[in-house]
Amino acid sequence: MQVIDWSLYVITDRAAAGGRALPDVVRAAVEGGATVIQLRDKEATTRDLIELGRALLEVTLPAGVPLIVNDRVDVALAIDAQGVHVGVDDMPVALARRLLGPDRLLGYSPDSPAGARQGQQEGADYLGIGDVFGTPSKADAGAPIGLAGLAAAISAVSIPVVAIGGITPANAADAIRAGAAGVAVISAVVGAGDPAAAALRLRNAVVVGRHVVEAGRATEG
Repeated sequence: MQVIDWSLYVITDRAAAGGRALPDVVRAAVEGGATVIQLRDKEATTRDLIELGRALLEVTLPAGVPLIVNDRVDVALAIDAQGVHVGVDDMPVALARRLLGPDRLLGYSPDSPAGARQGQQEGADYLGIGDVFGTPSKADAGAPIGLAGLAAAISAVSIPVVAIGGITPANAADAIRAGAAGVAVISAVVGAGDPAAAALRLRNAVVVGRHVVEAGRATEG
C-alpha cells in the first residue's frame, strides 16, 4: 500500500461548486494543496459518475493525488480509482474490502469509537471522523462531537483519521493537534470563490498544527 498524505482531503459537491465544472474546481484545489480528492454525488446516475470520475482522474493522476469514490465500489472499479469511502448505511467494510482487493484504499465513517475499531478490524485503511465542529454541508451529520470526540475515535484505532465537519483555517490546526492525520472539507474549498487559495490556507493550517505537535514531542523527549 502506498503512503498517502491525508493532509487536505477535498470532497466534491455539485451544489457547492455553484455551476462551475467540478474538474476545474478540483484542479484548482489540487494546485492549492489538496492531497486527496473524493468524488461524492448521491444524485448522479452511474453513467454520470463514471464520466465525471474519468474527468477527475485526468486531473488527479498527473498530480499524484488519490481519487476516492464515495460509496460506489462498482464505479471505483470501473474507472480504476484509487479507492472507495463508505459509511454506516453503505456497503459493509468487510464486503467492500473483499470486492476491492488488498491494494485499493478503503475509508470508513463510523458513528462511534467502537465502530471505528470495527472498521479497522474489517479492513479500512483510514477513517473519516466527524462532525467535529458543526457543518452546513450535511443536514444529517448529527450533533458535533468536538475535539474530545475526535480524540476518542483516534485513540481507539491505529489507522489514520481524517477530521471532517466545519473545518476552517481557524480550527484545522486544532484537529491536527488532537491527533488527526488530516482534515476533510466540502464547501470550504469546493464552495470557495478561489478554491486554490482556500486549499492553500487550509493546507498551511495543517502544517502549523503538525509543527506544534512535533514541537511538543521534542519537548517531551
